[in-house]
Amino acid sequence: MKINEIIRKKRLEKGYTQEQMASFLGVSAPAVNKWEKASSYPDITLLPALARLLDTDLNTLLSFQDELTKEEIGHFMNELAFAAAEKGIDHAFHIALEKLHEYPSCDILLLNTALTLEGLILTHTGSAKDSPYMDTIEELYARVSKSSNPEVGNQGKAMLISKHIGRKEFDAAEQLLNELPEAATFDKKQLSATLYLAQEEWGKAASLTEQKVLSEISAVQSSLYTLAEIAVNENHIEDAEYLTDIARQITKLFDLWECSTYIADFLLAAAKKDTERCLHALRQMLPALNKEWKPGDSPLYRHLSLRKTDSGQMFQSAIVADLENPENHAYDFLRDNPDVKKLLGKYR
Repeated sequence: MKINEIIRKKRLEKGYTQEQMASFLGVSAPAVNKWEKASSYPDITLLPALARLLDTDLNTLLSFQDELTKEEIGHFMNELAFAAAEKGIDHAFHIALEKLHEYPSCDILLLNTALTLEGLILTHTGSAKDSPYMDTIEELYARVSKSSNPEVGNQGKAMLISKHIGRKEFDAAEQLLNELPEAATFDKKQLSATLYLAQEEWGKAASLTEQKVLSEISAVQSSLYTLAEIAVNENHIEDAEYLTDIARQITKLFDLWECSTYIADFLLAAAKKDTERCLHALRQMLPALNKEWKPGDSPLYRHLSLRKTDSGQMFQSAIVADLENPENHAYDFLRDNPDVKKLLGKYR
């Protein structure tokens, strides 16, 4: 088959329109049309990206690397964070799009880039709501949601579900939710840990088991926050206090991030519109967000090597922006309090 025939055949197999493929590669739709008619050919610099997009080899024309490694993707995410810090979000976004044009079918890169860009927007602006880039980020999640890699695809769908819920597009959220699988009937991490134990690979067994502990106890704590929120909305304040107290105890018992304790207190105080209690929680929570959490210091997570992030700063910026946003009426009762204003001014 000639190159124009390969391009058309593979494009149709992938279900792309000429316009979509052009967008993914950063060229015009008429250019793609000319390729398929053999009236012109892709620039040689586009061939590796085109090959990856169409899941073909094209090694007779140019060799290429199918996917980036996890290490390469992690390095690029750090590059984006550095670019945003040094030259701003616009520059980081430009670099990201160039990389995605180079590797348009690398779904793991698409997912991590979308997540990182959204996090950087929150970190540097305090809110993603009015960012001109959020539509593009959501388009990336939509592309990822169609991934042939179930884990990556489901993460993309989960992010889209959150976006739909935020816009009260409940039917769209439910449709995607129904596409997500139920929990697996077996626990792969536990099976792997059992295998490592049988092989006397103590460190590997411990690392997997610690991951399970951290993941599952964090999920329990998150569920307790949700139940407390429900209890407040049902006007069962004593139940909410009880649930929040359990979540607080879990933080200390399982050596979780200290800030989780204050978040629970703040959420309950805000739900009760208790200004003084909110202020007390904020005075503890905002500085605690700058404290680095070191799970490896605890015997519970001794074998984990978690990557250091600036998520605390991101949350801090988002919380301050949310509290100061006049469109968020949930905090109207706090906004005019002089002590709250003074406190937020320190972290703006």
